[in-house]
Amino acid sequence: MFRKIVGFILIVSLLTLVGGVGLPVWADSSEPAATGQVVVAKININTASREELMKLKGVGSVYADRIIAHRKEQGPFQKPEDIMKVKGIGERTWEANEDVITVK
Repeated sequence: MFRKIVGFILIVSLLTLVGGVGLPVWADSSEPAATGQVVVAKININTASREELMKLKGVGSVYADRIIAHRKEQGPFQKPEDIMKVKGIGERTWEANEDVITVK
């Protein structure tokens, strides 16, 4: 019996270390657990490189180049939604990215 218990504890410990299985935690907390959340960094369209701009949904190399050209010719964007002033970038692209675009 003792061997089974030690074996079980060893297996659970190893699985926990490699991230395969987590042990349930019973805690008295009003905060929900933050599991599986993905944190997306904001992209500053005034300073982002071509590669960074291409991380935006619907923005490939052509649109990234247009964003860079626009900010060089017109100056920095004043607000995130000003990205729609770039030729070819419309409401759909803005709405797909509004949570990750910043100008600060």
